[in-house]
Amino acid sequence: MSEPTFTPAFFRFLRALRKNNDRDWFLANKEAYERDVKEPALRFIAGFEPALRRINRHLVADPRPVGGSMFRIHRDIRFAKDKRPYKTHVGIHFRHEAAKDAYAPGLYLHLEPGDVFAAAGIWRPKGAALSDLRDAIAAQPTSWRRAVGGRAFNSRFELSGESLTRVPRGYDRDHPLERDLRRKSFIAITGFRESEACSADFPERLEEAWRESRPFLRFIAKALDLSF
Repeated sequence: MSEPTFTPAFFRFLRALRKNNDRDWFLANKEAYERDVKEPALRFIAGFEPALRRINRHLVADPRPVGGSMFRIHRDIRFAKDKRPYKTHVGIHFRHEAAKDAYAPGLYLHLEPGDVFAAAGIWRPKGAALSDLRDAIAAQPTSWRRAVGGRAFNSRFELSGESLTRVPRGYDRDHPLERDLRRKSFIAITGFRESEACSADFPERLEEAWRESRPFLRFIAKALDLSF
């Protein structure tokens, strides 16, 4: 069996960062961050590329340390009341190849002490993309129910994200899928334990879970006129 990519040291560093979220501490411990957190995450991204191709060939694994699939550890605090400089989790986003030019579905892995989860879908699309998704749900209720109603999908995933309090203007407020028409995001989430993330077979578990999200991702991509 191969060695696990993520180890307890990965989560130990993030726990310590949670208690010492300041620039001086981080710079003093940057070597541990590089060794225990950043390098394993980048190795995971590079190693997961074949599995990602099996899930869908339009999704991209980019192991570059800057501008790739791994989100930066630095928080954007320019307009935030919370001035802590660092995130205390690692986020990995496998984007659709069209994501640079359009809203597109993708896969996301969140690694945080006590909160490990995988997500599929699209986060807060705006304008025409949001309207296109709502139009597709309203016009194709059977296809939408198939995308989110399968036994395998429902055994793993739960739809998440904020919703409007009312059905948006232009849609039937009594539509049988009014709850879905009110969604601001179209995200499905499944959780993992830290011990699972630190196991050697975590990539296989993750691939198996994300494969069950393909009908959901396909519906989103089709609504946005994207290949999938």
